Amino acid sequence: MKYAIVIEKAENNYSAYVPDLPGCIATGATIDEVEAEIREAIEFHLDGMREDGEPIPPPSSHVEYVDVA
Repeated sequence: MKYAIVIEKAENNYSAYVPDLPGCIATGATIDEVEAEIREAIEFHLDGMREDGEPIPPPSSHVEYVDVA
């Protein structure tokens, strides 16, 4: 599965979240670090959902960039 993530610059680090998995978040000092952390967070989140017998939501978010003049 391939989930969309959103990475935002905070004051002193970066944060990331997964729109399709509410509550799945991570932080890191760099973009590379936050990407690694959110990958681990997604795996942990999905493992927890499986253990709790919750259905795994399929990826449904779509990401596009828009050019603005």
